Amino acid sequence: MWAILSIKVENKPGILFKVTHLFRSRNFNIDSISVGVTEDPKYSRMTITTIGDEKQIAQIVKQLDKMIDTIEVRKLDENNTVYRELVIFKIKVSKPEDSMEINKLASAYGAKTHDAKKESIMVEITSTPHEISAFEELAKKFGILEIARTGITALQRSKH
Repeated sequence: MWAILSIKVENKPGILFKVTHLFRSRNFNIDSISVGVTEDPKYSRMTITTIGDEKQIAQIVKQLDKMIDTIEVRKLDENNTVYRELVIFKIKVSKPEDSMEINKLASAYGAKTHDAKKESIMVEITSTPHEISAFEELAKKFGILEIARTGITALQRSKH
């Protein structure tokens, strides 16, 4: 089971190490992690995606909640959450018409193109992991030279 964890922590040195160490010591893998200061600079929000069964996810949430620097831990419901990831692809351009095709593909996914050169073009896409994977599959035919990912960031939707 894929899980999105939202962890509000005190914004101080060493907290990222403590959280990642907790995952490592429990033999959990972090698929993606993003961290940033919240609306209150005293706190940061970590968004971590991981895979495990219900029991394992519940255990990691419980352990994170016990940490002194942790303010709040929530396993977010994927259906009631806005979550996105930013990815930049450097895609190979072998012939002149590739550039036009890549631009069309990027446009179809609401992506932006940058740094168009004779040999490559960069595409920036912000979307769900599913949409990004779909784009990546279509871009593979041109040749993906490099990928940089930010990790997922998420907020739960309001109840009303």
